[in-house]
Amino acid sequence: MSLEQKINQDIKAAMIAKDNARLRGLRAVKAAILLAKTEKGGSEEVSEETEIKVLQKLVKQRKESAEIYKAQGREDLLQIEVEEQEVIEEYLPKQLDRSEIEDIIKEIISSTGASGIKDMGKVMGTANQKLAGQADGKTISEVVKSLLI
Repeated sequence: MSLEQKINQDIKAAMIAKDNARLRGLRAVKAAILLAKTEKGGSEEVSEETEIKVLQKLVKQRKESAEIYKAQGREDLLQIEVEEQEVIEEYLPKQLDRSEIEDIIKEIISSTGASGIKDMGKVMGTANQKLAGQADGKTISEVVKSLLI
């Protein structure tokens, strides 16, 4: 079952359960997937890799909005963003913790022969491919920098 089909089923279940928070998050995912489909030409199926990227983008948007609302003291809007973020994260692969990311990046550094910060681009390219969907780019970048310095 594709992510789009699963989302449609979950939207129906959320409507029946009258779970508004879940419904908002699911509708955001559905809209983003439909947008990704139309960018590719309409009838094409969206690849799993693209679906993960779309979900990560949605989570990142929610996190950034939540930070802004928190800084402005808007608890009502902050709560909405956090609820939607939690719903969207359910559809992402398990996120690795920092120590797991460090272990993988250490392997990449040794395999690519990177020796300093000048090799960061080489390491980041490989790390982003290997950790796609399992860690966000910001965390990957921070770990690579700390290991290459």
